[in-house]
Parts: sequence; structure tokens; C-alpha cells
Amino acid sequence: MKYHPLQVLAQAGTLFSLALAPAIAATVNFENVPLGNPNGPSGVWNGQAGSGGLNIGGAGFNNSYTDFGGGFYSWDGFAFSNHTDVTTAGYGNQFSAYPGTGAGGSSQYALGYSGATISIGLTDLTGTGGFITNTTYAALSMLNGDGFAKKFSGVTGNDPDFLKLTISGFAGGIAAGTPIDFYLADFRFADNSQDYIVNQWTYVDFSPLGTVDEIRFGFASSDVGMFGINTPTYFALDNLTAVPEPSSILLVFLSGNCLFARRR
Repeated sequence: MKYHPLQVLAQAGTLFSLALAPAIAATVNFENVPLGNPNGPSGVWNGQAGSGGLNIGGAGFNNSYTDFGGGFYSWDGFAFSNHTDVTTAGYGNQFSAYPGTGAGGSSQYALGYSGATISIGLTDLTGTGGFITNTTYAALSMLNGDGFAKKFSGVTGNDPDFLKLTISGFAGGIAAGTPIDFYLADFRFADNSQDYIVNQWTYVDFSPLGTVDEIRFGFASSDVGMFGINTPTYFALDNLTAVPEPSSILLVFLSGNCLFARRR
């Protein structure tokens, strides 16, 4: 069937308008992640041998897990938890967010631990931001010190200590956009009253990363020993907001309009 030129232009204009329309942001939260694994504590998913992580709402959260048997295991990458302990210090309380709940009072959230590369892979999504805070383990270690890490600010209260989370974007394995530095703790101020350890969920805007298919997280600290960073390299993440890739939106509308044209 032949189309009048005005019909073709009208359809093209519709497609162009739809492609440019603001995409609706989606929130990736962790309320429905099934918690529990054979050797882990209750209320936690911190990995399963061979899983490589979990895909949640179009975002893939990497995880590496080794089960040594007898209740012993190791993990890094992302875990998910509903723990609320804000007072117990030490590694045994590694799965609690320092504010006590997830962002906005939610019951479950993600935890990132960097023993190796830690990243979120995005499928047809562009990351736009997320809420970040400390874990109880890391916060109390920085506040009071422990057997491995120093008390931030030191004996004099003047040591310029910090724990920095760097958020980097990648597209096809190539670095993209501008990395974002978020200080989980910062004691570098001349006025010690400005020193802080993050204890609330804080929104971090990921838009400087641009359009990416992977977001990586890395740590830097003022407390470093012969084996690397002494400070516990953990953070908590909740309510990741993301929007569909423009190419995905356009593809959907192109497919729909082609089908419409054929049926006519």
C-alpha cells in the first residue's frame, strides 16, 4: 500500500517526538531479594558458589563467593541484607547499614565490599543515582579504631584521615564520563568540627558518568598498611534510580510502527 507523503512525515515526526520524550526513571530497590544462603547468616544473601551475583531490575550486581565448608566462606562484590545492628563493632556485624534500615526506612538494601572488582552492570539502563551510606562495621572502625585499623583523627584529633568511594562509569569496557568521589568519612578539615563519618543515607548523582553499561566502585583511605587499606572497605547502597537507554525506547517504537504499517 502506498502512503501519502504527509502520512510518512507524520509518522516520522511521532517517532522523533517519542524518542526525545523524557524517559521514566525506574527505582531498583532490594525489597524482594530472597535472603539466606546455606553458610551465611540469616537475613543476608552474600553469594552462592558459581552464581556470579544477582540481576535485579535490569541491573547485575556482581558477587564472588567461596564456600570452604563448616560454616566458613569468603565473599566480595555485592550482598543484600535486612540487618539493623548499629552498635556492635567488628567483622561479625559486617552486614548492617549504619542508619539501621534501608533508605527511607526500607527493610532491605545492598552492601558493597571491595576485595576485588565491584561493579553494577546495566542492561538497557542508564544509572542516574542512588542512596549511599556506611556500614556499621566500617563506621565504628573509623570512629573508634580496631585491631586492624586506626581511629580516624588519631590521638591528637588532627590526623587528616578519610575513606573515599570512587564511582566510575564504563561503556563497552572503556572508561566514560567523569568519575565521582564520595567521601564516606572526611577528617581533612582545618576546623575539626567539620570532620564527619556518613551516618545517613545520602543521594549521589551518577549523571556525570554519562551513558554507561557498567558502574564500578573503588576505595581509597588514609589508613594504609603493607597489605593495602586497613579501613574496612564496605558501603551500603539502596534505591538505585535508572532510566531506559534512548536506543531501547526508539527500538520499541520503531518495531511498533513497522508492525502498524504492515497491518495497514
